[in-house]
Amino acid sequence: RLVQRLAEQVARVSHQGINREHPLLGATLPAGARSSLKHWHEVEDELVFVLSGSLTLIDDDGETEIGPGEAAGFPGGVSNAHHFENRGSEEAVLLEIGTRPKEDRCHYAEHDLIAHDKDGTTWFTTRDGTPLSEVTTRFEQTGGDT
Repeated sequence: RLVQRLAEQVARVSHQGINREHPLLGATLPAGARSSLKHWHEVEDELVFVLSGSLTLIDDDGETEIGPGEAAGFPGGVSNAHHFENRGSEEAVLLEIGTRPKEDRCHYAEHDLIAHDKDGTTWFTTRDGTPLSEVTTRFEQTGGDT
């Protein structure tokens, strides 16, 4: 999935990450698609703000419809696995806003999978720590906690 990192490019801040998903900028959430596997972060706070279209938030508390001008937030360290589905007939445009910590672990609740992020690199393991991938660079450090 391709996204534009607006926090660094527009606001020149590095402790907050803002990704805009839009057909002109990279990936979108097309009708019938879901945002990701259900997951939660140990450290990163996440906020999703819907600009257009309609999404169904699916988390450990159930399902909630959200539309333009509405948002959903997920504090780091709270094991409420979540993702979004676009059950509408149009693409959804949204902002993903996160705290972009230097180190984090993302747990995929319905899969034996953990993503480890540290200083711009990512690798995957099973819950018991068995490696599933080599370490890869996600993004270049640009100063601060990017």
